[in-house]
Amino acid sequence: MRKAATPQDREVFNRYTDDALKAGPWSVTFHRPTPNTTRAGPNDYYSEGPYWWPDPKNRNGPYIRRDGERYPERFIANHSDAGKMCEAVLALGIGAALLNKAGCADHANKVLSVWFLDSKTRMNPNLEYGQAIPRVTTGRGTGLIDMVSMIHAVEGILLLEFAGGLDASVSQGVRQWYGEFLQWMTTSRKGLDEKTSGNNHATWWTAQVASYAALTANAQVRRMAWQHYRDYLVPSEIRPDGSCPREEARTNSLSYSSMNLDAFSTICRLAEMDGVDLWHFRAPNGGSVATAFDYLVPYILHPETWRHQQISTYSAAGHYFPGLAGIGLPSRKLLDAYYRLPRGEAVWALFLDLLVRASEPKPVQTS
Repeated sequence: MRKAATPQDREVFNRYTDDALKAGPWSVTFHRPTPNTTRAGPNDYYSEGPYWWPDPKNRNGPYIRRDGERYPERFIANHSDAGKMCEAVLALGIGAALLNKAGCADHANKVLSVWFLDSKTRMNPNLEYGQAIPRVTTGRGTGLIDMVSMIHAVEGILLLEFAGGLDASVSQGVRQWYGEFLQWMTTSRKGLDEKTSGNNHATWWTAQVASYAALTANAQVRRMAWQHYRDYLVPSEIRPDGSCPREEARTNSLSYSSMNLDAFSTICRLAEMDGVDLWHFRAPNGGSVATAFDYLVPYILHPETWRHQQISTYSAAGHYFPGLAGIGLPSRKLLDAYYRLPRGEAVWALFLDLLVRASEPKPVQTS
């Protein structure tokens, strides 16, 4: 990938790395909700569900759900800081491994230590208080969707280690944290609820589990993730025509359908790195990710043709499943579609774009 990076790539990544070197560190302890809203302790991650609003008919009563409409006053500080931390770690990893830039490893050691290791500032390795609903519940398995960016941090950690920059104690401590979090994800009630939630939450649960199991060298959990994909995800979520009905039932159905296929492509890519081909798996009902990718691509290229509800303006920027699927299947049609999409501005989207361009097989199939 180092050779595949163009001068333009290096220029863009250099800007992201400069920003990351000036930012952070972050901690769940830096911003806390008001004490009377949660039982979460100072080191517990806390967030509130985005689509839950005060009931205008009962201002002191339980919050009510308005799907697709985000409540602007919900507590999101921990979620925001987690995303910033993960993107910074990835940018610093790119800076160390791709740009050989001074200072990246030192700053990454600090950022990782504050979020994961220091007893005063570390996040407890669970999500018991994720996506709480005021006056309804203190936390839900649904909150695990908040942690998708932790996959980005995993890639940053691996790049930093590849560059020889992480302190051994930081590498060991971060892996221990991910291992404990993985244990919670795969054994707790909230984690298991998310595993079988039946929509993009279950898909992203599996993508997270696979990523964290790769970082912690947990072969047993990786095998479980691949089997869960075969036994549950594809048969439960994808119809023979490629549609994902649970996503199409949402008020922002095209956005959720795209997000779900990003997760499927992430799982397939991680499995491929493990020597397992999930790209070509077909469920007994005929459903497959290949069919799902082909089904959705025309709509993300032309969202005005989408036949289901989409109450917010749809943007394809940052969605990457046609790129990963294009190199994984491989498929010229999907790759061509990917190159027609606007690139996302986040460092994760740019990193994956570099990966796709560096990995593009030649020639590839036409369908």
